[in-house]
Amino acid sequence: MEQINIKDLHFTYPQSDKEALCGIELTIRAGEYVVLCGESGCGKTTLLRHLKGSAVPHGTRTGSVTVCGVSPTETDLRHEAETVGFVRQDAEAAVATDKVFHELAFGLENLGSARDEMRLRVAETASFFGMEPVFTQDTATLSGGQLQLLSLASVLVMHPQILLLDEPTAQLDPISAAEFLSVIDRLHRELGLTVILTEHRLEEVLPAADRVVVLHEGKVAADCPPRKLGAAAKAYPALRNILPSAVRIAAAVGQTDDVPLTVREGRDWLTDRLPAVRTSRLQIQEPPFSDKTAVRLRDVFFSYDKQNDALLRGLSLDVPQGAVFALLGGNGAGKSTALSVAAGLLRAQRGTIELLGRDIRRIPAKERYSHFAAVLPQQVQTLFSEKTVRAELCSVDAQGAEDMARQLHLSGLLDRHPFDLSGGEQQRLALGKVLLTQPQLLFLDEPTKGMDSAFKAEFAFLLRALKAQGKTVFLVSHDVEFCAEHTDLCAMLFDGTIAAVAPTRRFFARNLFYTTASHRMARHLFPEAVTDEEVIALCRENMS
Repeated sequence: MEQINIKDLHFTYPQSDKEALCGIELTIRAGEYVVLCGESGCGKTTLLRHLKGSAVPHGTRTGSVTVCGVSPTETDLRHEAETVGFVRQDAEAAVATDKVFHELAFGLENLGSARDEMRLRVAETASFFGMEPVFTQDTATLSGGQLQLLSLASVLVMHPQILLLDEPTAQLDPISAAEFLSVIDRLHRELGLTVILTEHRLEEVLPAADRVVVLHEGKVAADCPPRKLGAAAKAYPALRNILPSAVRIAAAVGQTDDVPLTVREGRDWLTDRLPAVRTSRLQIQEPPFSDKTAVRLRDVFFSYDKQNDALLRGLSLDVPQGAVFALLGGNGAGKSTALSVAAGLLRAQRGTIELLGRDIRRIPAKERYSHFAAVLPQQVQTLFSEKTVRAELCSVDAQGAEDMARQLHLSGLLDRHPFDLSGGEQQRLALGKVLLTQPQLLFLDEPTKGMDSAFKAEFAFLLRALKAQGKTVFLVSHDVEFCAEHTDLCAMLFDGTIAAVAPTRRFFARNLFYTTASHRMARHLFPEAVTDEEVIALCRENMS
């Protein structure tokens, strides 16, 4: 049964002369699992928002959208809540109450549901999601993965027919992301929900999906079953950069139909095609590191309050000057806290911190954040205070604003309001403001969040340019694939301290869980290969 029908949908944001959606034609049947993907700014989030009346963006629209036979803009809030649930990527911003059980009941209370009905729905939902251990807990104490699960549960307690998810794993570590997406798969299979999901991580979602819809510049560029993505990539080369590792590797060496989707399928596919391996190693040298230290932490302890155990316990770390360093670890491990302590945004209770050889306590705050160090926070919206992208950049450096906009592909968005940008575009704008301060040290918290693969390549170029200038980058990230390809040194934070630190290749080559999909897929043949490009090169060399 047809549940969603979109006909010739055009949409333009205020103060923009470019359409965000250009003649979208799309039909989705009840119970389908559809993945929306494409470059940042291609219209994924904008399209999702048109399916829920209270989320429809302000702007000029033509064409028609019907959900369950009704236009989303013409339905009342009760019908909307019981028809369409929307889970956003920023779970922390979506939480409205102080306790887990309050959050689960919040939507039902607003609809005036009967108390008995409310108690039953909350209890049933909490049980399904395994929330009994945290049911009475403060929402502020939850990890990122728990918050995103709570956000999902508080939507499903309304019993919607359609579930919309906008990059729900953007702020989750790889393990938490896999667990969250397995819950979505279970909901689809067991409840028959219609699922429409935007996502940059495709390894976990494609095997469960019925269809993949690729958007490019506001248009539908491809609409096909997941296993036909190899053929779609051949017809549309720009698609290759957003594909999962198994699909990319298979497509790169000539497989176009019935491509492998998962790591297990990719491993079997490689084993069948390479029964004998002649060459298993690539000649790649580790980058040399400077003798000078940019960031030094010694026996650092930090706790947010005296009642709880310290989140950082004896943390010691050296980051060489001119290196791109990545700190990884699970949600709630304290990575963002470690970054904030290292940058001086939070004050350690014990231990010493040195930046470029100077004790952080002896660097005045005004000097510290003026051409010395700069911080990109995880919630980049906190950096925005102006009405246009142009004004945001000019507030830092009016002379360099235009050039920075070109560098970050924001020139066509200069007159847009920052909050009308996509998540990836907001990330680039915030990065531009940070770079315009011309710091020697950059502290970046989840800098690739919401970025598509095309701009990640541009961002990697920026990192190389900063490194060539002798600047140091300290980043926190869940993006294992990006870190494996574009950083020099990686460390794992666990139990309040550094569990391991090593040059990037050595770090990922010896990990079982915190490593790339391509390494998990090919390590039995190529133990040192950790990126798609390395596996592809070795496949071609052995197949030749």
